[in-house]
Amino acid sequence: MTAWLGTFTLAAAFCAALVGAALWGRSATTGGAAPARWTVVLPLVGATASVGALETALLSHDFAVRFVAENGSRATNAYYTVTSLWAAHDGSLLLWVLILAAYLCFVGVRGHRVPLAGTSPALGRWAVAVLAATTAFFCGLALFTGHVFDTVSPVPHDGPGPNPLLADHPAMGIHPPLLYTGLLGTAVPFAFAVAGLITGEVGPRWLAAVRSSALFAWTTLTAGIVMGAWWSYAVLGWGGYWAWDPVENASLMPWLVLTALLHSAMVQRRRSALPVWNLSLAVAAFLLAALGSFLTRSGVVSSVHSFAASAVGPVLLGFLAAVVVGVALLVLLRGDRLATPEPVGPPLSRGSALLLNNLLLLCVTVVVLLGTLFPLLVQTLSGTEVSVGPPFFDRTAVPVLVVLLLLMAVGPSMSWRGDTLTTVLSRLVVPACVGAVVVVTLSLLAPTGPLTTSALGLASVVASSTLLDVWGRVRRRRVQGSGWPRALARWLHEDRRRAAGLVAHLGLVLAAVGIAASSAYTATYERTLRAGEQAALPGGRVELLSVGRHRSAQAMSTQARLRVTSGSGAVVTEPALRFFPGRGMTVAVPALVSRVGGDLYVTLLSSQGDGQATVRISRKPLVGWVWAGGAVMAAGGAAALWPGRARRRPPRQVPEPEVRAPEPVP
Repeated sequence: MTAWLGTFTLAAAFCAALVGAALWGRSATTGGAAPARWTVVLPLVGATASVGALETALLSHDFAVRFVAENGSRATNAYYTVTSLWAAHDGSLLLWVLILAAYLCFVGVRGHRVPLAGTSPALGRWAVAVLAATTAFFCGLALFTGHVFDTVSPVPHDGPGPNPLLADHPAMGIHPPLLYTGLLGTAVPFAFAVAGLITGEVGPRWLAAVRSSALFAWTTLTAGIVMGAWWSYAVLGWGGYWAWDPVENASLMPWLVLTALLHSAMVQRRRSALPVWNLSLAVAAFLLAALGSFLTRSGVVSSVHSFAASAVGPVLLGFLAAVVVGVALLVLLRGDRLATPEPVGPPLSRGSALLLNNLLLLCVTVVVLLGTLFPLLVQTLSGTEVSVGPPFFDRTAVPVLVVLLLLMAVGPSMSWRGDTLTTVLSRLVVPACVGAVVVVTLSLLAPTGPLTTSALGLASVVASSTLLDVWGRVRRRRVQGSGWPRALARWLHEDRRRAAGLVAHLGLVLAAVGIAASSAYTATYERTLRAGEQAALPGGRVELLSVGRHRSAQAMSTQARLRVTSGSGAVVTEPALRFFPGRGMTVAVPALVSRVGGDLYVTLLSSQGDGQATVRISRKPLVGWVWAGGAVMAAGGAAALWPGRARRRPPRQVPEPEVRAPEPVP
């Protein structure tokens, strides 16, 4: 019954989205009345009911459903039973459909109630039609290739449960839905970009719709990426948080393009420039998000994040090709209807700096895309397996990101009208002095590679430049008799969008400092000890107190108890190794001791039966700043999304007509 209900509701969502796409497209073409609201609500209702049916099967341990038989277990607690819906390919595709249907409902209902003022009704209706067609495609993908509600016979008594790596940390309930929300959020600006191509409307109201949806996608994608990095760091036991994995890159590339779109949207808003550029970025962000789904679900790349090979891969590749061809045809047929762009401004202006920012971000995106797809292309053409590892990306993408830090220090200090070189340099005197002090201090006290030193120096330049900018703006709003807090509140109220952008910049600075410091100054030591034995470490000692073994219904665990002593005191850590017989998998569970200055990261590598253990101890300075920086960036995006209070303008005074006395008749 559960399998039948899930299949039926998923089919209903597919049919409703398909009919909705046709009705909204017909309305946009003919100019008739907007379709009924059920055309955007019913896909969400159907997708929600389908997800609810699968969750019911998981929680009730209905092993007659194949997905439950392969991913469920009676020994798994309720939280990880619920999250196991997106622990495997078919269930995660169902979550993908649910989130996309929610976007369709929001855009359709909002457009139904509040048309885009200043534009024709066709723009919003075409956007809903494109989004409905996209939803129908993914509903069909889940319905015809996913087979999530297939049944098995005979019905097993129990299942293996989800992948142990996905049932060992609470981030499993937050990271995948958050990441999917960000990736699928690119479908909304994509829909408005296609609608803009069809109607030729890429003006201010179109830009407002694209910017707000892109900002929401960027904010959730930022939070999802950073949480995924933290989860990888805390669970996998390898001591890192970013490995330039193909699926990691697949989430980074849309983020880079969305970042470029948000910056170039400011240029169009202020200078009426770059409308076609922004339209292209909106399309590219969605294409890269869909490419990430292909890499994850096709099985063509080897990754801890990817699913097994399935029939979804070729269909997704065909969808990508159809979108590219369709957009190219629209550009050829409708390109002449787009507005003629204005210049971005003089060379030394904020518009030019933002355009350069876009070019650098796209340069990084292209480098990451080539490094991600190159092994796949070589294997397809020649059958030879090659790999592109972190050294390639560190040598190609990272230097461009360091240059972006320099541009972040210079760009916000420029005016839109343009400045002279002397004016720009004078604004950078104090930040440049701060950066020079940081570089000299690091070179003398903690020498490292020039790239790391440059990154930390430029991060300090950006931070000081941003803080000086904030201080100057707050000072100009401080009137006699009022304090600094009131002036700050006044600036935040009057210029909330710029304040949110500066907060996001400071978050990026924190993350850059954490990445550079934890990469360059991490110290790692391996020691093999017996119970009660001590070993020296630079600046401290480590002692193995005991080694214990435990057995549960799903796993066998070996846990080491160590005391690590350093200048800041002694801490007791308990890293472990867990072996899951049902999966044939061994998982290292690291022990973390986090402080503001850095983390102590202890991993149990192996253990012998005589109470001997091999451990790895790492000191990772400022690694927590990576997570803090990501949180600050997401907070800046959320602040920019927060609706501001509408300014009430006084009613316009219409002068009364002058009444003149009638002239005497001669």
